[in-house]
Amino acid sequence: MISRIDLRGNTLPEGGALRDLLPRAEFDVEAALEKVRPICEDVHHRGTAALIEYAEKFDGVKLERVRVPAKALRDALDQLDPQVRDALDESIRRARIVHRAQRRTTRTTQVVRGGSVTEKWVPVERVGLYAPGGRSVYPSSVIMNVVPAQEAGVGSIALASPPQAEFDGLPHPTILAACALLGVDEVYAAGGAQAVAMFAYGTSGPDGCPPANMVTGPGNIWVAAAKRYFTGRIGIDTEAGPTEIAVLADDTADPVHVAADLISQAEHDPLAAAVLVTDSLALAEAVEKELEPQVAATKHIEDRIKPALAGRQSAIVLVDSLEDGLKVVDAYGAEHLEIQTEDAAAVADRVRNAGAVFVGPWAPVSLGDYCAGSNHVLPTGGCACHSSGLSVQSFLRGIHIVDYTRDALAEVAHHVVTLAEAEDLPAHGAALKARFGWKVPNA
Repeated sequence: MISRIDLRGNTLPEGGALRDLLPRAEFDVEAALEKVRPICEDVHHRGTAALIEYAEKFDGVKLERVRVPAKALRDALDQLDPQVRDALDESIRRARIVHRAQRRTTRTTQVVRGGSVTEKWVPVERVGLYAPGGRSVYPSSVIMNVVPAQEAGVGSIALASPPQAEFDGLPHPTILAACALLGVDEVYAAGGAQAVAMFAYGTSGPDGCPPANMVTGPGNIWVAAAKRYFTGRIGIDTEAGPTEIAVLADDTADPVHVAADLISQAEHDPLAAAVLVTDSLALAEAVEKELEPQVAATKHIEDRIKPALAGRQSAIVLVDSLEDGLKVVDAYGAEHLEIQTEDAAAVADRVRNAGAVFVGPWAPVSLGDYCAGSNHVLPTGGCACHSSGLSVQSFLRGIHIVDYTRDALAEVAHHVVTLAEAEDLPAHGAALKARFGWKVPNA
């Protein structure tokens, strides 16, 4: 059901050579880019008409309008299962606690007497958020995108989610209910690359969508490719690939827990990655044995879980020691990394590359997906070595405000002129000389 990669008995290679030994899903965004290019440009030229046409082509629904009516949002919330509403409320509450604490404050640094630099944090003006709606419904992704944007102070927030044939062309009602709970009333029935194009270019008309400065949220390869296409025109969070879990475990781990956690990510998608890294052959064998009955007892077996576990992106990786295990998980850079070892907190503290780290047996990835308070929009495909998950900072821009008096400028003017001339940019120096009667002080 799941393959093994045995790295025992040899010195582990460094960097890219080690990464090449580890499992990873094939996810060719560059190839998808050529397919989404004409879709994006069609939305640019035809706007809402193109969105309606693609909804029929890709989602099997004939839309009369793309923007979701306010009544549909209210109705979705009114009809929401009370237990689901309570769970969403609690998820929102915990996410706000964590994300509110991330908000940066303006700070002024006095560089010299009379000279200061202030760093001011300003939210982007408008964001377009994407909530997937393919194999599963993800109201949790609505929360994970909306809450940090709101806590950052973004003034204009719109959300897109694919239209669903079974709901008369509207996005899934639980998505709509989550939007209503969060106070997001600008919602569009649009999915895939065309939704990203709608946010990037904007559309006109009575149901038109003003262009956004930034687009965030997980999606399929077409969403990732569209984000790449528009990078530079708009800001993005990340090109999200298939979801991943890595578990670093020793012989203290419970194989029942480990197997359950691997399956929990495998049920997302047939390309989902489930990786166990362990120095315990006994644990590896116990997990392999435990996978069989747990998989048989769950849902989405043939279309998601079995192909995900059997795919090239999933494996049990055997190492000689926990030290080697740390090297492996740092090279892998998992979206989600669980530490199920003795003294798990100390081991977790040594991790360098992960989207989010889950410490010990009582912090499974599922907790982070919904109610830990952390954000579940995280870097995939090894991007955790250079990128962070979605946060309040994602929606903020740092602006430096430079304030110098005449005396403070005079003190450093000769250095500025010297450096300008060293770079053969004499007009840079002349800009200072003009302020001092063309004779720079202290020169």
